[in-house]
Amino acid sequence: MAFLTKLSKISPLARVCLSRCMSHVPENTVYGGPTPQTADRRVTLNQLKQKYKKGEPITVVTAYDYPSAVHLDIAGIDICLVGDSASMVVHGHDTTLLISLEEMLVHCRAVARGAKRPLLVGDLPFGTYETSTSQAVDTAVKVLREGGMDAIKLEGGSPSRITAAKAIVEAGIAVIGHVGLTPQAISVLGGFRPQGKNVSSAIKVVETAMALQEAGCFSVVLECVPAPVAAAATSALRIPTIGIGAGPFCSGQVLVYHDLLGMLQHPHHAKYACVRDVIKKALSEYKEEVNNGSFPGPSHTPYKMNPDDVNGFFKELEKLGLNKAASVATAAAEKMNTVQRPDTEASQK
Repeated sequence: MAFLTKLSKISPLARVCLSRCMSHVPENTVYGGPTPQTADRRVTLNQLKQKYKKGEPITVVTAYDYPSAVHLDIAGIDICLVGDSASMVVHGHDTTLLISLEEMLVHCRAVARGAKRPLLVGDLPFGTYETSTSQAVDTAVKVLREGGMDAIKLEGGSPSRITAAKAIVEAGIAVIGHVGLTPQAISVLGGFRPQGKNVSSAIKVVETAMALQEAGCFSVVLECVPAPVAAAATSALRIPTIGIGAGPFCSGQVLVYHDLLGMLQHPHHAKYACVRDVIKKALSEYKEEVNNGSFPGPSHTPYKMNPDDVNGFFKELEKLGLNKAASVATAAAEKMNTVQRPDTEASQK
């Protein structure tokens, strides 16, 4: 108690210095730790509702790891969806069905560390919410408690899915619904096929979206449906619709991170960059420079020993009987000095 009293009386500068001394983080490290990317607070459901009322589009992008989450954070994206599409674009499966809850939680935690501003939404993976409402609620609780998410998304509009959505909402967890092409249901859909292309299918999309709204969902994803169907659903609902391959008449849009950036060879719906080509070029150049010995150069080898330490190191190696290693170390030191000296002389001219 006396220590705390004394601490409260010291100057602000002294307090900062003391906190540095007491910190477990070294003052000088090779790699600095992550820092907050924005000063903005987390996007809330109320903010999304206000955007919806004003007719302002809502932006949604998937993320599956810390770097992609940081990118979404910097860009000011409204909602960051940790989608079960990770099964395909990260793990290389042909469908979304094979990713487990444990794998999804790893992705969720990584994203939660990187995205400080967007509302975080985690997909409930296939097989983790269909059996009963208690299973659905338990899984949703895990996604929030262990995954660090703010809300969950579930697919489909069958009576059991509607009941699951309602139970999760009643448990105090925000839910996004998902209708149209629902990848977890490709077994009954006959593959990745668009929905709503005939009258009965189109009406089913709208009615299912309305049922999810009544179950308490705060938004509904419309995937791979004709634009008029998406427009009708958006008009019929009192909550935002988020389109993907559903045309321009939704309340917002969602894209898969890897597709948006053109990272893979099969982009869907839109591509705003061709990162795949940039990555291929960079990797090829790296390979070439390693092969021809130009990498790493002096600028990539900044850690040096002074001549006395090099000499001492040489002698200690000889004492250990490592004469060849001593000669190699000395030659390496001389080579680095020779390579770096012209740069130093040039900078002095």
